[in-house]
Amino acid sequence: MTEPRLRSVQCMSPRGLHRMAYWEWGDAANPRVVLCVHGLTRQGRDFDTLARDLCAEARVVCPDVVGRGRSDWLADPLGYAVPQYVADMVTLLARLDVEQVDWVGTSMGGLIGLALAALPGAPVRRLVLNDVGPTIEPAAVQRIGAYLGQPVRWRTLEEAADAMWAISQTFGPHTREQWLALTAPQLMPDGDGFKPRYDPGIAMPLRAATPETAAAGEAALWQAYDRLRCPTLLLRGAESDLLSRATAQAMAERGPRARVHEFAGVGHAPTLVQPEQRAVVRAFLHSP
Repeated sequence: MTEPRLRSVQCMSPRGLHRMAYWEWGDAANPRVVLCVHGLTRQGRDFDTLARDLCAEARVVCPDVVGRGRSDWLADPLGYAVPQYVADMVTLLARLDVEQVDWVGTSMGGLIGLALAALPGAPVRRLVLNDVGPTIEPAAVQRIGAYLGQPVRWRTLEEAADAMWAISQTFGPHTREQWLALTAPQLMPDGDGFKPRYDPGIAMPLRAATPETAAAGEAALWQAYDRLRCPTLLLRGAESDLLSRATAQAMAERGPRARVHEFAGVGHAPTLVQPEQRAVVRAFLHSP
């Protein structure tokens, strides 16, 4: 079975340097690059199944956003925000030395791609936004905030998988084998057990948000969305509590007029593990 190469790049924050890890699949000399960026508490190995689909014809790069996976943690937890993530991705793109990339972003990874693709001269050729848009429903923020950054420890992989499934059933149906494969990279050894492989400090910006800052952020994201010029695919879990159907409809009617594809029986967010989900992404990336 094809396995990725683990590499890293040094990035800059106001408090100094940090290392961002990334997983690379396929021919490192291939000029065609697909960048896959994960959600809030996740890491780059979430995209293993999709990467195996794509790596015969593209170099697939799946970063661990700072504070997650194998990447360093920030000295200042309030730096865990889209501007820092975009800056890190610009550094990664310089390391990759490519003219254009296709971007597949789940939830937070989609917001990072949206912000980057809206910049003048951005190298994003095609953009896939997986169950996220400029308007984020407060109920989803409250649901995620209830567990984000809480101290937790598990004795075994199986115990961790059960606990993570309890808060992740909105991801939709998965076999036990699929769920264990998604769970294992999420775990960091901790004595004779495991803990989540992310900095609990990523919760601080979420808890520091006010209705005023949230409204300002939403307005800025809509402005960025309206500046997009690249073909855009919006994926939505039909039962998503984060991306409403009304927001998806608005995204189809303004800005880049995203193509919208909805997956039945899934909430926030499709994992892009199931064959029908991967097929939609592949078809979009290969379309003329």
